[in-house]
Amino acid sequence: MAKTATEYFDNLRESRIWRSIFRSGSGSSTLHRSLAIQQNIFLHLFSTKVRRRMLNLSATWYLGTLTFGTFLILVVTGILLMLYYHPSVPQAYADTKDLQFVVSSGLFLRNLHRWSAHAMVFLVFAHMFKVFYRGAYRPPREFNWVIGVILLLVTLLLSYTGYLLPWDQLAFWAITVGSNIASAVPLLGNKIHFMLLGGNLVNANALLRFYVLHCMILPLAAMFLIGIHFWRIRKDGGLYAHQSEPATVRAKAMAKQAQ
Repeated sequence: MAKTATEYFDNLRESRIWRSIFRSGSGSSTLHRSLAIQQNIFLHLFSTKVRRRMLNLSATWYLGTLTFGTFLILVVTGILLMLYYHPSVPQAYADTKDLQFVVSSGLFLRNLHRWSAHAMVFLVFAHMFKVFYRGAYRPPREFNWVIGVILLLVTLLLSYTGYLLPWDQLAFWAITVGSNIASAVPLLGNKIHFMLLGGNLVNANALLRFYVLHCMILPLAAMFLIGIHFWRIRKDGGLYAHQSEPATVRAKAMAKQAQ
């Protein structure tokens, strides 16, 4: 007798491979669902239960979602650009010119990456202003506010490190001015300047360091922090403080007592 699709799926869930990935097994109880979410890095971003008001449609600008969308565009276009780029002084500028005039749709790809970077910087600032205006930095969301500030700094560093990669006159002198500004920091200025450039001048060492920072270290750090950011939004019960939350109720009670 032929097995049904449900029976095949049940056998798959009882297999050793499936149980090695999903250790809690399957089940319809709240306990099984909680264990399945807590033991999965992707499902752990979401809560087992959500409040009804979180499912209601509300008037928002979706600035956080738009920012994440531009980040995904930057990741995809950045990987494609890496296929045509060499982080070396003789070749970097030539590769940039080839992307503009030789590679099919290369100009569109480069401009999409550049304008998405500008849009991400703008959206991150707009998102931070809206969060501050709505009071979402207050307890119990102060930790997520700190994560957002760090993500803002990572975004600015991503934009700054990508500026040198075309290796043209605009990039060269912009990085020169920026690194000289960093050297004016009290006590640690010279060390920061040397760490950024890999020396005292903008040369091949600086290009290689900025390439590694822009394409590896900073994107991985951004992905890690974005995961924590989304996870804390779910764990904190939503984006903004509401009147029914314990912290808000306690703050109102203390304000009344002070009066």
